[in-house]
This record gives sequence, C-alpha cells and structure tokens, in this order.
Amino acid sequence: MLTITQALYDQLVAHARADHPDEACGVVAGPAGTGRAERFVPMLNAARSPTFYEFDSQDLLKLYRDMDDHDEEPVIVYHSHTATEAYPSRTDVTYANEPGAHYVLVSTADTDGAGEFQFRSYRIVDGVITEEDVRVVEAY
Repeated sequence: MLTITQALYDQLVAHARADHPDEACGVVAGPAGTGRAERFVPMLNAARSPTFYEFDSQDLLKLYRDMDDHDEEPVIVYHSHTATEAYPSRTDVTYANEPGAHYVLVSTADTDGAGEFQFRSYRIVDGVITEEDVRVVEAY
C-alpha cells in the first residue's frame, strides 16, 4: 500500500494537470529505508510528448546525487497519461528500474481543468505489474 500525504497527492495531480497535454513526470524522495514519501521533485519531460515521458539525463543524475547526499531514495516515480487510463504501458514497464519504488500514474485523459482524473499506484518488479491501494493522510 502506498501512503501519501494530501499535500503530496495534490502536488502530483497539479503537476499532471499543468503539463497537460504533455506527460508530466517526477519523483518523490524519502529517507532511505523508510518507504515514506516526503520530498516532491517535479522533473522536466525531456521528450515533451503527450504519449511518452523521459527524464532529462543531467537532471536525473543531479537528483540521484542529491538523494545520495541526503540519504534518500526514490519512494515514488510518477508520470501522467494524457489520453489513456492510469495503467502502465509496455514502455512504462520496460523503464521501471526501481524495484522498491511505487509507480504512480495520474491520468488527465478526462480532465477539463477541474474534472475527473485517475490516481493509481503500482509495484513493477521484473516486468510484473501489481496495483496497490493508495491511502491519503493529512500527515505522517
């Protein structure tokens, strides 16, 4: 189960809506070994595409160095889908290389600025997709 604060949940949804019609992407880092998502790190979609996301390699390197310096790890790796449901594509599964992370997908496919959206979380390990419950809390 993914437990996430309301503030982080709102930030992920806002980022997905702001980058629409392109896919948004980013990471939520947390103290290593805790599984607690704490630090929202929106990233630039280097692909600038409505159907694909790609982290900028320099930004990603900087992020991993920063997480190492602060004894953090990627707790959530997120991106949005702009035309399909919030379910990992074959490409998403191929690029899922953090077996301990929660992979969050926010679909903005039906969003009109204030409309509905989907927020779902998965574990992706060795190509196997497992959806998990999401619990939103006010604080940890």
